[in-house]
Amino acid sequence: MTAIKHALQRDIFTPHDERLLSIVNVCKAGKKKKNCFLCATVTTERPVQVNVVKVKKSDKGDFYKRQTEWALRDLAVVDAKDANKENPEFDLHFEKVYKWVASSTAEKNAFISCIWKLNQRYLRKKLEFVNVSSQLLEESVPSGENQSVAGGDEESLDDYQELNTREEQDIEIMMDGCEYAISNAEAFAEKLSRELQVLDGANIQSIMASEKQVNILMQLLDEALKEVDEIEHKLSSYEEMLQSVKEQMDHISQSNDLIQLSNTNNMKLLEEIEFLVNYLDLSKGHIKALTDGDLSSSKGIEACTNAAEALLQCMNVALRPGHDELQAVKQQQQQFKDLREQFARRLANHLNNVFVQQFTQTLTLHYRRASYHSVSGHDQSSTLAQHSVELSLPKHLPFHRDLLRYAKLMEWLKNTDHEKYEGLNKNYVDYISRLYEREIKEFFEVAKIKMTGTSKEGKKFATLPRKESAVKQDLESLHGSSGKLTGSTSSLNKLSVQGSGNRRSQSSSLLDMGNMSASDLDVADRTKFDKIFEQVLSELEPLCLAEQDFISKFFKLQQSPALPGSVVADSTDVDGLLLSRQHTLLGDRHLLPSEKEEAGIIRSMMIKVFRCIEPELNNLISLGDKIDSFNSLYMLVKMSHHVWTAENVDPASFLSTTLGNVLVTVKRNFDKCILNQIKQMEEVKISKKSKVGILPFVSGFEEFAELAESIFKNAERRGDLDKAYTKLIRAVYNNVEKVANESQKTPRDVVMMENFHHIFSTLSRLKIACLEMERREAKQKYTEHLQFYVIYSLGQPLEKLNHFFEGIEARVAQGIREEEVSYQLAFNKQELRKVIKEYPGKEVKKGLDNLYKKVDKHLCEEENLLQVMWHSMQDEFIRQYKHFEGLIARCYPGSGITMEFTIQDILEYFSSIAQSH
Repeated sequence: MTAIKHALQRDIFTPHDERLLSIVNVCKAGKKKKNCFLCATVTTERPVQVNVVKVKKSDKGDFYKRQTEWALRDLAVVDAKDANKENPEFDLHFEKVYKWVASSTAEKNAFISCIWKLNQRYLRKKLEFVNVSSQLLEESVPSGENQSVAGGDEESLDDYQELNTREEQDIEIMMDGCEYAISNAEAFAEKLSRELQVLDGANIQSIMASEKQVNILMQLLDEALKEVDEIEHKLSSYEEMLQSVKEQMDHISQSNDLIQLSNTNNMKLLEEIEFLVNYLDLSKGHIKALTDGDLSSSKGIEACTNAAEALLQCMNVALRPGHDELQAVKQQQQQFKDLREQFARRLANHLNNVFVQQFTQTLTLHYRRASYHSVSGHDQSSTLAQHSVELSLPKHLPFHRDLLRYAKLMEWLKNTDHEKYEGLNKNYVDYISRLYEREIKEFFEVAKIKMTGTSKEGKKFATLPRKESAVKQDLESLHGSSGKLTGSTSSLNKLSVQGSGNRRSQSSSLLDMGNMSASDLDVADRTKFDKIFEQVLSELEPLCLAEQDFISKFFKLQQSPALPGSVVADSTDVDGLLLSRQHTLLGDRHLLPSEKEEAGIIRSMMIKVFRCIEPELNNLISLGDKIDSFNSLYMLVKMSHHVWTAENVDPASFLSTTLGNVLVTVKRNFDKCILNQIKQMEEVKISKKSKVGILPFVSGFEEFAELAESIFKNAERRGDLDKAYTKLIRAVYNNVEKVANESQKTPRDVVMMENFHHIFSTLSRLKIACLEMERREAKQKYTEHLQFYVIYSLGQPLEKLNHFFEGIEARVAQGIREEEVSYQLAFNKQELRKVIKEYPGKEVKKGLDNLYKKVDKHLCEEENLLQVMWHSMQDEFIRQYKHFEGLIARCYPGSGITMEFTIQDILEYFSSIAQSH
């Protein structure tokens, strides 16, 4: 260990001006044994730095290198693990804990003792030694080899001083002058002793010679002390003189501080007074406007608005601590409260009067108009007819424009007196809802009369009285009777469309459409209904949006934000009803709780104001559905478009919600219409005595598809129609097959062929994308049943010849060679000639002519498939002829037997028969 210590001192620490005091051979605890050395070192220069250095042997050679270095001042804890038992493990706590295992307990103890001593000597910091024996922490160091390692060098550290350059030179000169000193140390020592004695004598003589000079120096020092005493006496007198001046200056300083404090207080007082005067003072003009201002003129409203805002600012001033204790402030605040209550009461009364005046004026105008027609001998239906020239709702824009002048005052009232604000809100909703209810119900009655085209129902309306004092009672009776048109199911069952002397049933079906062509009356009625329904929705939409916008602005309520193009509408079919769901994409924009509450207030007010819109729309939809069930197609398209438009404007608006609810009803009626068509298909009965031809519901589906495609062109809800198409076409296919199976007069294949050909032609012409698979299926079924019918029909004209060759094919199938078939008794050459002779060309032509007549009886004229069928039969007949010729050639080789007619004859037969008919 000593050799290693010297080697480390020489190679590692001496180049860095450090001295190695203790060393211990260690390895890390719990890991692969890789030995290294922990060294305790100090620097040779002042101030002394104490370090713990980790030295490791290099992997590339036998030399050592410094790996890690810690300052002893960073060491916090030394843990020896066990103070009573020998344990080579110990921990050093620097910035983290390092666990070590020493090669021996003695080395560990010597290293810990050296650490303790270095800390006591150079650092004296609070270093914690845990599980360390008290013997190691004593000043004395145990004897033995470890003492020389750990303690000896450390104790002699201060005694040892390295020779400087001059001292080295002097020693070298001395030794050069005493060459024998190396060989004779005793002679050298004696010489040095003699020289030392000579120097001591010279020093004593020098001291004795300087005694006189020391006495002179002492006298000078005594004189200096006397001068110092005089200076101190003068300084004391000066200090006494300045003491009085100091007291006077202190008094002046205190006076200046008091003056400064007084000025500061005065400035603060002035600032507080200016604050109160500036922010708690309301001008006389504002006070006059609040107490006596004109709320009817624009200038008066503007003056009142400015005064109300100034009053609100004064009342909302944030008073500083202590202001509310001032009597003047209390009086001013009380005056503000009185002004606020007085103006709020005056404003509420004035606005209530404006509401009542507007309501009264509007009702009076309606009453006078009705009274005029009543005096002139017109009943209510004629009065409505006068308005039916242009189906429109009254506009309330002037009323809204007048009230919006009070919008800022309403905002002030909302912030200052919420009770009166709520009262105005309730009164406005009450007045305007009654006004809208009368106008909307009258509007819908006009729409119903225009739809039905009759005035019979109009006789049920009560005529208006002539006295103005009974306006309210008459209006209530009118409201009570206005629902008779929609509520009377017996009268609806008798609705008729007058024109050209033709009457129409309550609802349309695919059977009705199939039994008659779409007359001009049908088209005109449906177009008329479509226009009226569109006009109704077009009038309601701006009315609701304008009223909602007015409510938001007048009552200062925040509407939910609408982002154009931010609505994604998708639909889910639940129990046959399509429910519309809106997902509003507002990005990172979220409504605050107050905004949600105000949006809810707007919706609640709109529901109360327009409470009659949804029932009236549902009644109108019910009426249109009873007039013609196919009107549900028009209503679905129009209602879907208006719902989509309303969602783009504001997805959460009253209009969007109401139209969405009504759309559910329309979709329900549409689904009911489709189910009724399917039910009527299933109930179809065909005549047993006449041929079937094109089934009514097949023709009806064609006209329905044409009508639907014209209605749903560029519609938003195309998916609803596609689902209806799928249900209808499936029902058509199933019922065509059902009728074909039940048909007795017309062969099943003919019924299937003709009707599926008609369906295929319809779908090919209309190019309905969702029915492409059904179109291919129709073509396949048409082709299959055409082939089946051709094969079945051609088996009859050459029946015996067919049976003969079927017998030949059966023998060949049993294993008889084709060349040996002629040796069979039933199929010899004589039998073949006999069968062939029964079918000469003339007989074949006659059979084909009978076949043509029979096919002509089976086929209907609507599809014009006779020539197609005849051409297919010609091809099939020629194919059979070639098959028969082939069997004769193979089974009767060299016999020279041939048919009595040729392919050319067959072509002439078919051509002449077709031309003759």
